[in-house]
Amino acid sequence: MRSLPLQLILLFIVGIVSGFINILAGGGSLLALPVLIFLGLPATVANGTNRIAILIQNIVAIAGFHRHKVFPWRLSLLAAIPATLGAVIGANWALAIPEARFKQILAGVMIAVLILTLADPAKHLRATTQTLTGFRLVIFLLGFFGAGVFGGFIQAGVGFFIISVMLVTGFDLVATNAVKVLVTFIFTIAALVIFIAHGQVDYLFGVVLGLGSALGGWIGTRLSVKKGHNWIRAFVIVLVVVFSIKLLWDSLFAQ
Repeated sequence: MRSLPLQLILLFIVGIVSGFINILAGGGSLLALPVLIFLGLPATVANGTNRIAILIQNIVAIAGFHRHKVFPWRLSLLAAIPATLGAVIGANWALAIPEARFKQILAGVMIAVLILTLADPAKHLRATTQTLTGFRLVIFLLGFFGAGVFGGFIQAGVGFFIISVMLVTGFDLVATNAVKVLVTFIFTIAALVIFIAHGQVDYLFGVVLGLGSALGGWIGTRLSVKKGHNWIRAFVIVLVVVFSIKLLWDSLFAQ
């Protein structure tokens, strides 16, 4: 698809779908990032460009949490410190990876995150009321450093990583989701700055994708579906598998 207007329309639609999925099922970036690559962006540029969309969507989410007065600011900022440090390391690592290798890694990450999402090991974890000190504090800080490295490197699926860290260290889902939004927003800024400094961002594609993501998230928060979202999960599974195969094929056989 070489027509720029058609590309922008497609990106806006993909943004809506990914934002909607992020709210109702999770994993929207697993769709957005491959689409950016398939539209012709080099893998590293697609990786950097996707951060603009993540930033815009998280601004909307932060406003929503703040409006409902459920934002644990101190905890979020504590988590953001190691996460941001990790994101700087991860983003620089991503910039050093060859194009073909990055596509292979992305395909592998997509399948791994899909498997973890379906298995949902976090559902066996329960929140506690213990104080965040000692060993739990160490696990918390190291966990968010690892989440930052992962998020800085590839972003897609980092939400699962953060949720796992929060639940392992004893926090409930309300605090978990609020912290995830703010921490992702902060370390995404750090990663985006690095990609911008290396000229690896397409601003037009990123903004259009981000506006679509914000709209999709807004729709998702207001949509009432009483029978669950199994059709969304099936949709995500099919697309992730197809995109992963396409990425592997391109990295191995494309000339």
